[in-house]
Amino acid sequence: MLRRLQIEELRVDQPPIVTKIEITEFSYELQDMEPHRETRMPMYKKGGKLGRTARVLTVESDVGVTGEYVGGNASELAGVANVANALLGRSALARERFYNDAKLALKQQARMGMSQVDMALWDLAGKFFDAPVYQLLGEYRTELPCYASTTVGDDEPDGLSTPEAYADFAEQCLEMGYPAYKIHWWRDASLQKRLDLMEAVAKRVGGKMDLMLDPASTLETFADAYKVGKACDEYGFLWLEDPYRDGGVSAFGHRKLRELINTPLLQTEHIRGVEMHVDFIVADGTDFVRIDPDYDGGITGAMKIAHASEGFGLDAEIHVGGPERRNLMAAIRNTNYYEMGLVHPRLKIGRPPVFLDFTEELDSIDAEGRVSVPTGPGFGATLDWEYIRAHETGRQTFERS
Repeated sequence: MLRRLQIEELRVDQPPIVTKIEITEFSYELQDMEPHRETRMPMYKKGGKLGRTARVLTVESDVGVTGEYVGGNASELAGVANVANALLGRSALARERFYNDAKLALKQQARMGMSQVDMALWDLAGKFFDAPVYQLLGEYRTELPCYASTTVGDDEPDGLSTPEAYADFAEQCLEMGYPAYKIHWWRDASLQKRLDLMEAVAKRVGGKMDLMLDPASTLETFADAYKVGKACDEYGFLWLEDPYRDGGVSAFGHRKLRELINTPLLQTEHIRGVEMHVDFIVADGTDFVRIDPDYDGGITGAMKIAHASEGFGLDAEIHVGGPERRNLMAAIRNTNYYEMGLVHPRLKIGRPPVFLDFTEELDSIDAEGRVSVPTGPGFGATLDWEYIRAHETGRQTFERS
């Protein structure tokens, strides 16, 4: 009781002050995978080995509480150097202030770097108050329905190399309990093969689970996007995501596509921040709103977009998974599915193996196709620092001078 009273007194009079920000880079290897020859996207290759680099960003405070976040690429985290001084020596709980200062400092760097720092600050706050982040945000639910989100197609006989293989995998996911299935198809297949894939999956599981399609901007022309959109209409797809080569950023182009097809569009993965998302919504460029805390200003920015979307009566769908995404989704009403991915019948999910008490694989769902939100302080996932240090390849530190 005395310890709790001491902590409560400290919280009122002395908020934790940021003393150090550190980025630790480490390597890991994925089995039976290789990079696509053009896009470098990871894909299944039996017997292959794919070396990867990951990063942990930590924010330390003067009261011994540290916030941690695993994520961000080299380009994103290069921006941390430009915002470190906006945080060092200041309250670790002043996340809104940091969000606005960092947004200004990084306006010419696409706001890169602020997202990962923000997420470490939320983890720190949860640990400081001994509560999961979703409770600090405002709990709505703790069980999250999932969709199985496939890897990109491959060329392996036992992989996702044919329309029938995708249909087989969809049926497997349905039997496991998944209520929805999202297709990422081949990066360089013919349009007809892609249309055959949609038909094969729809014939096998259509009407039994929600189907989504994410071409990842691979369709060459607006005409191809229209043809795929009409196929989505025919087969009853829930949404069509980033169909063609605009890169997912043309509000006008997607408004025109919405006028020609009935299937809802899911856009805004490739724009950053609440302002651009609202502009895209007002321009009628999307039906579902995509948010990603790694792109949109962390948990703080993602919640702004979710609430803005709610104000327009739209749903906000969170991109990819992880303990921080589960906490985020648990605090949002207007969202439908947690993205379990990228999954494949022959692979483990390609994330760095750095958590002691958090796993996320194809079979991580319960019988109803849901996952639970971690209940520990912060994001609720404990990092394996022994593994990280053993595979460390670099470190960058920012401290108070």
